[in-house]
Amino acid sequence: MGNEQCGKIEEAIQNLSFAGAPVSWERYGSGHINDTFRLICKDGEKDRQYILQRINHHVFKDPVSLMANIAGVTAFLREKIEASGGDSERETLNIIKAKDGKDYYQDSDGNTWRGYYFIEGALTYDQARSPEDLYQSGKAFGEFKRLLAEYPADRLTETIPNFHNTPVRMNNFKQAVAEDVKNRAQLVKEEIAFALEREAECGTLIQMLQEGRLPLCVTHNDTKLNNIMLDDQTGEAVCVIDLDTIMPGLSLFDYGDAIRFGANTAKEDETDLSKVSLSLPLFNMYTRGYIEGCRESITPEEREMLPMGAKLMTLECGIRFLADYLQGDIYFHTARENHNLDRARTQFALVADMETKWEEMKFIVQKYK
Repeated sequence: MGNEQCGKIEEAIQNLSFAGAPVSWERYGSGHINDTFRLICKDGEKDRQYILQRINHHVFKDPVSLMANIAGVTAFLREKIEASGGDSERETLNIIKAKDGKDYYQDSDGNTWRGYYFIEGALTYDQARSPEDLYQSGKAFGEFKRLLAEYPADRLTETIPNFHNTPVRMNNFKQAVAEDVKNRAQLVKEEIAFALEREAECGTLIQMLQEGRLPLCVTHNDTKLNNIMLDDQTGEAVCVIDLDTIMPGLSLFDYGDAIRFGANTAKEDETDLSKVSLSLPLFNMYTRGYIEGCRESITPEEREMLPMGAKLMTLECGIRFLADYLQGDIYFHTARENHNLDRARTQFALVADMETKWEEMKFIVQKYK
């Protein structure tokens, strides 16, 4: 029947409420964490397509809470989308319930499976085909923030605690420097100094949250372009996907990480640092889309701090890469010697370039109201 085996996949299919008889399934997408399949079922004369996923419980150790987050957020989004006359079958993920009524199925080996309706006529892209794609991505994540502005973010479970708590990340980095388990600190004195010189800024956003100057929001926490589905015909953003890291946090985390990834002129692990810079045209395109998508849901202080969000998410990523290098490359997958060090240097080079373009970044942000 199927053309791809993965543990208890047939057991999962039988226990999720897919319409029709399963015909075939195949691996789908470019994700590296969960096992993802496109499932085709025959329902009378109609072929129905679904997404079937096995959640990686090594990464997400509490899949039940994770699915509770997704179920709550997507139900809220459906109501908002329908109230505005949108198409809730395409504009948000829709969960296929298990036959016992749960939002997931746990197989006899203890793995957690889930199903979604397949969104047809739209695709994801790992790289922007044009600046318009980045604009659409920004607009989609801005709308995501706006639609969820009234959702009680504090009810969400932190699936990865302290994920974007930059002061905590800095403290972990300093501990890695102090322990120096691989005797590598002497090789990266300049990089360590670069990070420590910016330690005072690390707490800026968290402090503003604690002071009530920035609102706690529902955050996506993986705002890469390939988590936006773009319509095959119009090129417009259709749906935000991959909600596994939905958590309470700051909108500036999502915005900043998107800029770190999308407006960099080089790859994340580029070894030629002369290629690394912040593209102001791409920064402009994403920012325009994001602020348009947010509309009234973005506060004046959130808007003002957008450049800081971009800088801190880039710095945080750099110190995480450098800490992992110092600890012996135990967290991030590496494909070559000094891979994490190359990544850290790229992030720090991007931070340094942002600092030279700071006034221009602020000017671009203030253009859009």
